[in-house]
Amino acid sequence: MYALPKLPYAYNALEPVIDAATMEIHYTKHHQTYVDKLNAALEGQVELQALAIEELLVSNAVPAEIAVAVRNHGGGHYNHSLWWESLSSLEQPPSDALRERLIGAFGSVAAFNEQFTAAATTLFGSGWVWLVQEKLGGLKIVSTANQNTPLTDGLVPLLGLDLWEHAYYLQYQNRRADYVTAWWKIVNWQTVEGRIRYT
Repeated sequence: MYALPKLPYAYNALEPVIDAATMEIHYTKHHQTYVDKLNAALEGQVELQALAIEELLVSNAVPAEIAVAVRNHGGGHYNHSLWWESLSSLEQPPSDALRERLIGAFGSVAAFNEQFTAAATTLFGSGWVWLVQEKLGGLKIVSTANQNTPLTDGLVPLLGLDLWEHAYYLQYQNRRADYVTAWWKIVNWQTVEGRIRYT
């Protein structure tokens, strides 16, 4: 059975970028619901229940009748688990090593920020924008709809930005661009760098 991960900081730790009310509702209501509905979909599926969430989301053994529920609620659980760990109350720049990787992939750190921000502010509807690592090690920016995850495309998610309205609407209302701009201040770059796979 899957469980809500422990939040690594207090609900108010990310203020003023994300307010405590949004954090609490997002974590205890939205994320908890994904976990509950995933567990309900997997009832009786002992072998699938034993898989790590990353393994479950790419497994070919998921029965067709629960595949959509696993994709939606399993993706919601995975994406949010990664999301909480990607945030920090301590503003920090990327390390020199990570900066070099971003420069190699996008030309400059500023260009990466601009491209990611553009993807986030133009995404239609609910979904996520991601910095991902490809199989050969390169970095790129991708978007996914709803709670889909880059894992299913063979990509390694390094950093994701939640663009569902429940992630920001209490505080920012329809001002998604303001939310995206503020979000850069609370990215946990150390955690992002730790997700890079070296071959």
